[in-house]
Amino acid sequence: MPKPEVDPTVALGLGVDRGSPVPLYFQLSQQLEAAIERGALTPGSLLGNEIELAARLGLSRPTVRQAIQSLVDKGLLVRRRGVGTQVVHSQVKRPLELSSLYDDLAAAGQRPGTTVLVNDVVPAPAEAAAALGLGEGSEVHHVERLRLAHGEPIAYLCNYLPPGLLDLGTRQLEATGLYRLMRGAGITLHSARQSIGARAATAAEAERLGEDPGAPLLTMRRATYDDTGRAVEYGTHTYRPSRYSFEFQLLVRP
Repeated sequence: MPKPEVDPTVALGLGVDRGSPVPLYFQLSQQLEAAIERGALTPGSLLGNEIELAARLGLSRPTVRQAIQSLVDKGLLVRRRGVGTQVVHSQVKRPLELSSLYDDLAAAGQRPGTTVLVNDVVPAPAEAAAALGLGEGSEVHHVERLRLAHGEPIAYLCNYLPPGLLDLGTRQLEATGLYRLMRGAGITLHSARQSIGARAATAAEAERLGEDPGAPLLTMRRATYDDTGRAVEYGTHTYRPSRYSFEFQLLVRP
């Protein structure tokens, strides 16, 4: 007979502080989330029985269920009928620095993938033309990509580049990130202007990203410049907030 799988949460040393004002379910969910973030609970791991976990920690079953449900709501765990509660993935937390989503996913061990949906030369929309310092209607290279992590959609990327900046083949774009291709072409990325927002998903965006129409999406607009001050890329991106967030470091002005 095959040996039953050992509950991976046993090795985590989970515990709660009953004297803390922090709710017990939240203490537990934070510990489980931290274990997923650092890779102690890897994608595909099956959590043990909720009753056994509750007994081991001296908690009620509803408390454990609430902790697990909060992580299901965040997209970190999924309940599968006949299988149990399974780790899906960690949320990608992207620092605000000049890096590409592809590089950030690769650094986080998220196995980035790309589906190229548009790769063409088109007349520049007004917003892209202004960001790139071109006349409206000037030709620009237009690329639209669906970025995946572990095979699951995470972001929809729409980018405009000045014509003739570099050769962008669809096969290249599906194999690596745009910034890597730029660096490989000798372009030195220096700075960017970026804005972050949020809005409801359109029906088309929802279908691409596997969300419901009207679901909240993170948005980002970015104009990137090389070391000569030339605008080399303008992008408008949408992200699934259950899978992705931006991290800020705030400093007090002297």
